[in-house]
Amino acid sequence: MLNNKKKDMTPFDMNKKPVKQYPFLLPLIWGGAWLMTRSLGLKIEKAGMEKMKPPYLVLSTHQGFSDYYIAPLALFPHRANYVSDMEGFAAFGEWLYRGIGCIGKRRYVSDIAVVKNIYTALHKNRQIVAVFPESRHSNAGTTAYIPQNMGKLAKLMKVPVVMLSVHGSYLAGPFWDEAHTRKVPLRAKLECIYTKEELAQAQEDDVQQKIEEHLRYDEYKWQWEEKIAITYPRRAEGLHMALYQCRSCGEAFYMKSKGSSLFCEACGSGWEMDEYGRLVGEKKKITAIPDWYEWQRGEVEKEIRNGTYRCEFAVRVEALPNAKGFIPMGEGRLVQEESGFTLFVQNRELFFDHRSRESVQTEYNYRDRGPCIVLSDKDCCYYIYSDDPGFGPTKIQFAGEYYYRMRKQGEVPFDFGKHLSENM
Repeated sequence: MLNNKKKDMTPFDMNKKPVKQYPFLLPLIWGGAWLMTRSLGLKIEKAGMEKMKPPYLVLSTHQGFSDYYIAPLALFPHRANYVSDMEGFAAFGEWLYRGIGCIGKRRYVSDIAVVKNIYTALHKNRQIVAVFPESRHSNAGTTAYIPQNMGKLAKLMKVPVVMLSVHGSYLAGPFWDEAHTRKVPLRAKLECIYTKEELAQAQEDDVQQKIEEHLRYDEYKWQWEEKIAITYPRRAEGLHMALYQCRSCGEAFYMKSKGSSLFCEACGSGWEMDEYGRLVGEKKKITAIPDWYEWQRGEVEKEIRNGTYRCEFAVRVEALPNAKGFIPMGEGRLVQEESGFTLFVQNRELFFDHRSRESVQTEYNYRDRGPCIVLSDKDCCYYIYSDDPGFGPTKIQFAGEYYYRMRKQGEVPFDFGKHLSENM
């Protein structure tokens, strides 16, 4: 269902009200989730949930693909709605995806319709609503950007707040190689952090801080502490997509990976990924993958401050306006500057302001079509690919996040509470 054969550009109806999960689909949802996690020995711990009944708001970590199976099992026997990206609607069809409880959203786009649908699901339908604040799978096993309005959202919804924290999902299927599952134990904890009464008394900033604390994770640290050995012989393959810049010579986009090895084709330096996820280099020096990842972020920020950062590529573009699938738009040109992205395609000039998007959706090999980034507005998602060897989704993401922080300094964040009260 991924190809929009009629090339219908009608935008997805974000205002369409969410429905309760269809009862006849529940055995398939729970049974399928159990089958997908059975071999990984999923264990779920619950805290403060003894008397908890819907409706309540669930905020979950989002390390990897297994999260989609863990959440329904953690919330069993209750039904739930899930805020989901548009891609799922295209992959499974709108009827089915709505039927399993999904609420449509475009990543990194502020849309009051989504907030209103969450409110409707909670207060009219009396359902659980699960939100994944990171809006992406983890690139390097650590927490992605958390929107700074999660505390506001929680306060606005006026229902208990429950956190779902997962370990093992990223390690079992890292974002840079989700095609091959590693045998890693899955652990999840479902914990109520605010009752309705406690939430009413709490300050918004305190709620935000507590949410961020519960969403924080470092999977490689957890792997080492739990002594979880991953013996898969090709465990490093694909890692060069996240770690694209050599720590030895500093050259970008010369990194490659094969088997359990990560190496630089520019200077010949190499690292071995051991069974505990550590990179062992020359003289057995150990480098943590998250540390390398964040070092790259710092290098991009240096380039921006020095005025040497450049992002301009010939690209090919596919549009995803609705659940009917992708529409090829042909070749174009992408430019990233301090103000935002400009996409030139089909004699059109589309602008995406950094100020309105806290991060950039990255894909390392989306549908086996190569690396891409996704830029969205309220009406359409644009999947942008390039064959240029210097096109690095992770580097573009780092720049986008830095530009966002620069552009937002001193500005008031989007107040969806005010918009919701004015439009209910």
